[in-house]
Parts: sequence; C-alpha cells; structure tokens
Amino acid sequence: MKLIVGLGNPGAQYERTRHNAGFWLVDRLARAHGARLQQEARFHGLAVRVVIAGEPCWLLEPQTFMNLSGRAVGALAAFYKIDPADVIVAHDELDLPAGSAKMKLGGGFAGHNGLKDITAQLGTRDFWRIRLGIGHPGDKALVHGYVLNPPRLEEQTLMDEAIGRSLEVIEQIARSDYEGAMLKLHTKGTTPTKGKVQT
Repeated sequence: MKLIVGLGNPGAQYERTRHNAGFWLVDRLARAHGARLQQEARFHGLAVRVVIAGEPCWLLEPQTFMNLSGRAVGALAAFYKIDPADVIVAHDELDLPAGSAKMKLGGGFAGHNGLKDITAQLGTRDFWRIRLGIGHPGDKALVHGYVLNPPRLEEQTLMDEAIGRSLEVIEQIARSDYEGAMLKLHTKGTTPTKGKVQT
C-alpha cells in the first residue's frame, strides 16, 4: 500500500498560497479518481483510499499546519503499516523554479518544516518526495511572506502544468516503479508542456 501526502496549511486564507502546492496535487489526484477527501480525526487530516493502477493507495492532506505534518503522516503510516519507502510526499520547493517538478528519495529539509517533522515521526529521511518548484524570492528574510502568498498568474500556470506532469507518473509510483517515474518526470520536466494539462 502507498501513502501519497500533499503538504499545506488548512484554512481558506492559505488555500491559494505557494506553500499549499502539495495540497493542490492531492486535490487533483482525488478528483481524477472520483474520490473525495474526508476528515479523519484519527489521522489528523483529510484522507481517502483509492485504487491506482490496481494498487491500493491512501491520499492524505494533514490538517495540523505545516510544522506538524508528521503527526498525520506518522499516524496513518503506522496504522496501516506502510513502509516509509512507500510514502510519497508532494511539497513546495524553493530551490526549483515555478513549473519544475522533480522526484527524489530521501535528502535534507532545505528549511522545509513539514519535511522535518515527517522525518522525525517516521524515524527516517528515506521517503519519496515530489518537489514542486515555487521559485525563491531572492532573500532568505523574504521567504516566510513569499510562501504564504499566492503565486503570480504566470507562475500559477506553470505550477499547474508541473502538477499535471507529476500526475502522469502516479500510476508508475503506485506500481512501485519509482525509478521509472522519476526518469519520466525529469525528462518531461525539461520541456514544460504548453497550455493546461488535463487529468
């Protein structure tokens, strides 16, 4: 079983902010499978079980605010005995430009408190990440305000396309073909598609 997590902050005031890029991906994935995320108190988030490429997967959006994302991830992963290597976390990435999407296994936090808390709760950094580029404001002092504001229209279009490309590899992820998914995503990521990606 896989656990696909989107990171963000709950509440209408944060809905369209850059920090919620992970939520956007999971929202679109749920819609593509005709599923609706529902409040699951025991998992501290919105969750739904879907079948992707014949494989059972949980979709999760922690409702604990970003800094405590690991509380939700750890609770669901422990309950269903999901190995950390089968946890996939979609999150905003300052070190990538808007419109870029990359996958990797493990790695550091790059100042991302959601990833830091998930690592603490799972006891390992060895979970997969889908890194959705949001760009960097150019000054570390501006990062907090930057991630908690909506992207510009042109950035939003690029980010939507990057999420669309990420969703195109979800079936490979569900089948545990992580390397194949990473190769496909990174190849596609070098030449962003024009227009809106349908899911």
